[in-house]
Amino acid sequence: MQLIGMLDSPYVRRVAVALHALDITFEHQPVSVFRQFDDFAHTNPIVKAPTLVTDEGVVLMDSTLILQWIELCALRSGNTGRSLTPCASADQLHDLRLAGLALAACEKTVQTVYEQQLRPAEKQHAPWLERVERQRNTAFELLEAELQRMPMQAGSESLTHGRIACAVAWSFTQLLLPGCVPESRHPALAAYSAAAEQLPAFVACPQT
Repeated sequence: MQLIGMLDSPYVRRVAVALHALDITFEHQPVSVFRQFDDFAHTNPIVKAPTLVTDEGVVLMDSTLILQWIELCALRSGNTGRSLTPCASADQLHDLRLAGLALAACEKTVQTVYEQQLRPAEKQHAPWLERVERQRNTAFELLEAELQRMPMQAGSESLTHGRIACAVAWSFTQLLLPGCVPESRHPALAAYSAAAEQLPAFVACPQT
């Protein structure tokens, strides 16, 4: 199994962390969709990160769909005692909400970075940037509210897809847009992410 993409992408990193958390063996190929576009295209002509090449040689893309496959692989390998999907229905629903909010925050951070770094300054659209900033900030505010309502402790055995996404989204945004989402307004999210970053699965997948 091969995971292709750079760990500075939150989507690649959430998959890599999940693979480590589930103790699934894989080979990571840190190929950039920007600097190594043609090389990436040899494996996936769409050049979308993350890309996963399964043991059967099938090329998958989109982090959420890849994680669905990874869960199936864990179950089929006899790893029935470990899953990143909560068992109880209510817990599953909560985890899906965490993942959805975190992925929305990632998307808006990416859109801001692309607008500011890839588009010439004279062509940047201020109303669009303001709208994206509002969406990003709202996503993080709602995540903070969820963690305040249902506090989480960071531990290897308590990791879920939603919790991984929360930590990855926070760390990614703090790295790319320092100061734009202040820790003082998101103490629960900042504390959980800091603790999660010390777990073996996260340490094995540094974003820088």
